[in-house]
Amino acid sequence: MTGLLYGFLWVMFNGFFRVFLRLRVYGGENFPRTGGIIVAANHASYSDIPVLGCAIWRRVFFLGRSNLFPNAFFNWALQRLGWIPLKTHRLDRKAFGEALALLNKGNPVVIFPEGSRTEDGFLQPGRPGIGYLVAESQCQVIPVFISGTFTVLPPGAKWPRLVPVAVIFGKPLNFSNVQNERRPKEFYELVSQSVMEQIAQLESQINRQNGN
Repeated sequence: MTGLLYGFLWVMFNGFFRVFLRLRVYGGENFPRTGGIIVAANHASYSDIPVLGCAIWRRVFFLGRSNLFPNAFFNWALQRLGWIPLKTHRLDRKAFGEALALLNKGNPVVIFPEGSRTEDGFLQPGRPGIGYLVAESQCQVIPVFISGTFTVLPPGAKWPRLVPVAVIFGKPLNFSNVQNERRPKEFYELVSQSVMEQIAQLESQINRQNGN
């Protein structure tokens, strides 16, 4: 039942974003058709989740800050649709355990390596959580840059602005060949730094395409 609801919402929001935000997707061929994959994206706005979800034709699950939505019913409904509430002040083994179970079943899971929304529109340093997820799941990582959402719904805004948005997917990153060469903490930091570097490159690429 939740799969049908997810599909209905995907179609509805996709139509809205394509028409009113002129959503464009680049690099979609880099997204695997099957299997568990970690999707690592920048985080600029509350609108990142629906925009990114609509850019991916597979059903995806999102790791997100646990206090993002204060309404208990809304929290329950979103969890049914694929939101995994994450406590960001520590390593939330329960949330990461849920994410790992989904990855092992062949599902894509989205994580925002920065841990929170940017306050100024610029990329923030990555946190080690994504490294832990990679180490435990042995999954590849798809870096993603979401463009325009900071302008659509910046911090403190009450209403979205109808401006163009775009999503660009990079090629999958595989860290299995270096994991055994590093201590866990060093590996987590390596993954985090490498992923954020790739996201920054995607940002530069899409800015060039837009003539910025």
